[in-house]
Amino acid sequence: MPSHRSLRMAEAIREVVSSAILFEVSDPRVTGITVLRSEVTSDLRNATVYVSIMGTDQEQTLAMKGLQSASGFLQAKVAARLQTRSTPHLTFKRDVGIKRSIEMSKIIDDALALDRSQHQPDSDPTTVSEPAGLTSSEILHDEEAVED
Repeated sequence: MPSHRSLRMAEAIREVVSSAILFEVSDPRVTGITVLRSEVTSDLRNATVYVSIMGTDQEQTLAMKGLQSASGFLQAKVAARLQTRSTPHLTFKRDVGIKRSIEMSKIIDDALALDRSQHQPDSDPTTVSEPAGLTSSEILHDEEAVED
């Protein structure tokens, strides 16, 4: 279990890197990036920053190269904020969890639509159809709005 200090450092690193990517990095390759979380090793020498990148696979690869190029600049920003004897070495990794959740949501929506179309009763004017509920993508969108 991570210590309280490493958790505080991880959160500070996430805040600094996120802010610097958004406002200070001038590399045009570094666009459409969201910093999701960071993890610091127990010896506080290394930090892994997990990011989500919007765009095609080629744009994502380009953005990751831009992040690696800007890692020295970002590490200097982290050093100024943390004011510790040594600054953790930053490593960036793509977090594909959000992409997978969107893909799963689409698969569920397609399966529900197929199920509804196969089990739809003949059009009988005496039957009253129930209103359709929220789709899983609408639920996902509503959950994201609550978290913001």
